[in-house]
Amino acid sequence: MNQSTPEPTSYYERHIFFCLNERKNGEDCCAQHKAQEGFERCKLQIKEAGLSGKGHVRVNKAGCLDRCAAGPVAVVYPEAVWYTFVDAADIDEIVESHLKNGKVVDRLVVPDHLGR
Repeated sequence: MNQSTPEPTSYYERHIFFCLNERKNGEDCCAQHKAQEGFERCKLQIKEAGLSGKGHVRVNKAGCLDRCAAGPVAVVYPEAVWYTFVDAADIDEIVESHLKNGKVVDRLVVPDHLGR
């Protein structure tokens, strides 16, 4: 009997993680830059669009993602695209362009040199 190995598939088409880290020592962090609001906005937009759940998009909280200098930040997988955002309009654009249609929002991409 010839058995073939099934192709691995991802449970979600895309997965976005929002850094919600809050530093206790007062250093700059995503939590100080309305990261929670961005997370909540994204989660709501995905749910309202009917894009949550298996085979679609997962919106998750994350601890420190070590990109503090660009904060607040979120990262979309499987593309590994890092975004920064300042308001609801930025989140809406990430949802509409990237999470719904697979098109990167270039103006919100975090430059590679920005880390902690």
